[in-house]
Amino acid sequence: MGTARSILVVEDEPLIAMMLEDFLETLGHRIHASCDNLADAMKACEDGGFDVAILDVNLKGELVWPVAEVLSDRGVPFVIASGGHVEPPPANFAEAPLLEKPYTIDRIGPVLEQAAG
Repeated sequence: MGTARSILVVEDEPLIAMMLEDFLETLGHRIHASCDNLADAMKACEDGGFDVAILDVNLKGELVWPVAEVLSDRGVPFVIASGGHVEPPPANFAEAPLLEKPYTIDRIGPVLEQAAG
């Protein structure tokens, strides 16, 4: 396992969010906050205090790209999470690691390391 990190989880499906949080904690990370909508995610980004974020692309019909833009501007690494039924990310986020659903614990660690270096 790599370095323990404080993680912002942005996921609109409660059961998926709980499973992801459980996986992250099992891997030794700490959940900074968990947001299920764009407004809360934007607020969490403005408040800061986390090392890396995992961003579900579609939040109840709203795309997460404004959150990714704020994180990118602040130099905070993030992972893009997707069920695979979305357009490719905007070009400025094409280098962000992708975590495809369904999440598995063995895929989470490597993408976090890739995002955070």
